[in-house]
Amino acid sequence: MKMSKLLSAGLSTMLVACAPSVPNDPNPEPEKLYAVVGQVEVYLSTVDQTHLFTKVEAATVFDRSQAPTSGFDVRINPNKRYQTIVGSGASFTDSSAYLINQVLSNEERDQLMIRLFDRKEGIGLSFIRQPMGASDFARDFYTYNDMPNGQTDENLEYFSIDHDRTDIIPLLQQALRINPDVKIMASPWSAPGWMKTSDSTIGGQLKPQYYAVYGEYFVKFIQAYRDAGIDIYAITPQNEPLYVPVHYPGMGMNAHQQTQFIKNGLAPAFQKAGITTKILAYDHNWDRKDYPLDVLKNIPDLVDGVAWHVYGGQVTAMSEVFREFPNHDVYFTEASGGEWVPPFEQAFLGEIKTGIDVFRNHSKTYVLWNFALDENNGPVVPGFGRSTCRGVVTVNQQTGELTYNLDYYALAHFSKFTQPQAVRIDSTKAEGNYTSVAFLNPDQSVNLVVYNMSNQARNALIHLDDQTIVIPMQGKAVATVTFTIKEKPQE
Repeated sequence: MKMSKLLSAGLSTMLVACAPSVPNDPNPEPEKLYAVVGQVEVYLSTVDQTHLFTKVEAATVFDRSQAPTSGFDVRINPNKRYQTIVGSGASFTDSSAYLINQVLSNEERDQLMIRLFDRKEGIGLSFIRQPMGASDFARDFYTYNDMPNGQTDENLEYFSIDHDRTDIIPLLQQALRINPDVKIMASPWSAPGWMKTSDSTIGGQLKPQYYAVYGEYFVKFIQAYRDAGIDIYAITPQNEPLYVPVHYPGMGMNAHQQTQFIKNGLAPAFQKAGITTKILAYDHNWDRKDYPLDVLKNIPDLVDGVAWHVYGGQVTAMSEVFREFPNHDVYFTEASGGEWVPPFEQAFLGEIKTGIDVFRNHSKTYVLWNFALDENNGPVVPGFGRSTCRGVVTVNQQTGELTYNLDYYALAHFSKFTQPQAVRIDSTKAEGNYTSVAFLNPDQSVNLVVYNMSNQARNALIHLDDQTIVIPMQGKAVATVTFTIKEKPQE
């Protein structure tokens, strides 16, 4: 994206090409050995809902030779490290922001924000994905540069983020005050209608003649948010570019079009303005890995990574693309809970399994969809009909009641004890029997998420070198296990 990045990429390639082959070290250093120190805390969720991310009795740590042997074995290896974690979270859509900022009382809003973002009193969410303009979950159609039919604004003289100043920006500012580690990405559902073949936020494609103008549109958005004290960590050029909805904002953008827009519009605009915001390709489902591969093969130096959604294909697509482009980061950016999966058991366990899977397939993030929806799964844009999606919380517009949904507790398992700059470390799974994911924090604490996939109550036997942590788990239960480790002296 930057000239320095291009030069360093080229230099790196030259160095690799010119380097002599080096045989494997015949005397590699032995792996470090680790030991658990202090107390092991356990937070449990069960499908009968008697436990919802509930702290239970501290676990017992045994010498391996003296530990129980009945249960399933989870082995963690801090020597084997993968991606650095950015965080988990959801989206302050127009609808979510309105419900939280206007329907809730100030006291309820502040308490909710603490429970979402505070690391001590809440679950420490640290990643937010923001629509740039209206999505399906907005009270009306809007972009940041709407013009009367037949008129254009190629100099973007009427560009304005004023719509966001009422609810969205205040909540983002509050989230950053509570948790300064929060990272914010942004994705448009549609360009302004006058830039598109449909002359509307619904349908159509971006006209090539406006590639450069639309690149400047992104720059103005990032700069305006920065002026409001909000840095944009990453953007995607288009939400779900292979799906063009007929009832809400959307825009088709195939892989070739996305490549050309980034190459001829977005990246030059960023470079000219000195914007360092990451550019992530795709932002759609696992079933079309050919799309991000096409983009990465054509403009690898202009793209920082790939964003993925849950609604089609297999999670392993993320790893398959990563294997071909290991220098490009992986981000999982949308999974909505909804009425198509029965609550509580199927829906909750599905979100836990998805979270474990996306992190095990190199994602730096796990992001659900709306932070809040109302009792009718809205508000939605006019003409959309009734939504079947579920928010992380529900804000009843009739009664004002606030309900924390299963999605909140699913996010808690991954977020509460995973610190900024944590890295995923190796942990075992046995598909259909149990699965797990583990993170090592900078302070040497571990956050391990374990899911007992069996209907039977069993012990989770968590092995770290010559120690075993024993966690009694009900059938279909999920545990977050957190403890501190230290390196043992080499013998």
